[in-house]
Amino acid sequence: MSRSAVYFIDLRADDDCNLLDKIGLLLKEAGLAKRIPKGGLTAVKIHFGERGNTAFVRPILVRPIVEAVKAAGGKPFLTDASTLYVGTRGNAVDHTLTALMHGFGLEVTGAPIVIADGLNGRDEVGIPVCLKNCEETYIGSAIARADALVSVAHFKLHEAAGFGGAIKNVGMGGASRRGKLHQHSGVEPKIKPKKCVACGSCIKVCAHDALSLVERDASMARPKDSIRKVARIDPEKCVGCASCIHACPEGAIDINWDKDLPRFMERMVEYTAGALYGKEERSFFINFLTQISPACDCHPSADAPIVGDIGILASADPVAIDQASVDLVNAQPVLPHSHLSGKDPEPKDKFRAVYPKIDWEHQLDYAETVGLGRRAYELIRVTPPKKKKGR
Repeated sequence: MSRSAVYFIDLRADDDCNLLDKIGLLLKEAGLAKRIPKGGLTAVKIHFGERGNTAFVRPILVRPIVEAVKAAGGKPFLTDASTLYVGTRGNAVDHTLTALMHGFGLEVTGAPIVIADGLNGRDEVGIPVCLKNCEETYIGSAIARADALVSVAHFKLHEAAGFGGAIKNVGMGGASRRGKLHQHSGVEPKIKPKKCVACGSCIKVCAHDALSLVERDASMARPKDSIRKVARIDPEKCVGCASCIHACPEGAIDINWDKDLPRFMERMVEYTAGALYGKEERSFFINFLTQISPACDCHPSADAPIVGDIGILASADPVAIDQASVDLVNAQPVLPHSHLSGKDPEPKDKFRAVYPKIDWEHQLDYAETVGLGRRAYELIRVTPPKKKKGR
């Protein structure tokens, strides 16, 4: 089996070649310029981070990517699509203000911001894929209509997919609000009444008013206290975004891990295929393996990274770059004072150690099955030229 090339730089730098220089060198060696058409409107798909999150890719590190697209003859713009959940990125105004608050202004990155699915998340293009779960995908129009796409992903762990990398950045991130709802619609959270303490945390994060507190009946009684209320999910309003699962401090909300999440991952992969349709040869993927947090950048906070910063990857293959990212994370020692510190023995699979019920490999297996790319890869280390004598 042939292997896809994945290029890698570490984060070591000096006065002769700083990290910005190394990113430019990485993109040159990995062949970014070959994927950008002359004069092509190029979507630089990035996650601007939920307000309060601090793990997203630093804006100054996006600038050499923008400059490389311009040097290749492209016209880059930074983009992401609206979210489903309560937060600061649910419409173009709030989303843009959040991006600017986090430093993604034109003066820093060198590119304008265009929210992909318009003012209220409804500006979309239906793209047929005719795959197992989706006949059609709904992609933010600025991404669907772009001439080329460059994915810039902050690689991290994820509470529904095991990890979030290039595939999630494009498939979930590039979908319109309707597209995100379509992907989440197979996830069906359930309340565990005997664990619920009626704290209301789940209600606060639900953007769809699907949760409420109701009186307990005898079958829902808790054995050791007299809490009279219990959370209830209205299945008619629930969209399956699963925000409530992460918000619950008692672990009182659960899903069918064997059924719901594999289907969710498959739809996410199919949406990636939709977003890339027609520009498979004009797409490129960059993963930042920095501040590798245990949960998505969609949260208004970022927990301590579970392993140290590793480097930056680039590839024309979204499956290979995500597989390489997983392997590099799993090869690192766990950081102290993190979610995984103190475990003995130290886990070899960091992703299953944090999310034991999630089969993260299903995302990559299915992506390979539908022809999105290959899991087999060759890691090519890019190093700057040696220093000149006399320096």
